[in-house]
Amino acid sequence: MRDRKAQIAIDRRINRMEKGNFGDRRFCRDGVWELRIGIGAGYRVYYAMAGKQIVLLLCGSDKRTQDTDIGRACEYWQDWKRR
Repeated sequence: MRDRKAQIAIDRRINRMEKGNFGDRRFCRDGVWELRIGIGAGYRVYYAMAGKQIVLLLCGSDKRTQDTDIGRACEYWQDWKRR
């Protein structure tokens, strides 16, 4: 990632998730959630939860490819659950 400020913001959000503070997020579909990062190009991080403790980061993107990346995150999540 070239945008250093956005990378720092994403790292901070993931650190907050580890402490249970998910912040600005929305449910997408099929168990996949989207973290919305309010810096830069509208970055998104897609994740899913297995139980209450495990958070699996699936992929990230920006606003331009949001629909495609939600589909990809759902595919990754379904694949992980099958294993």
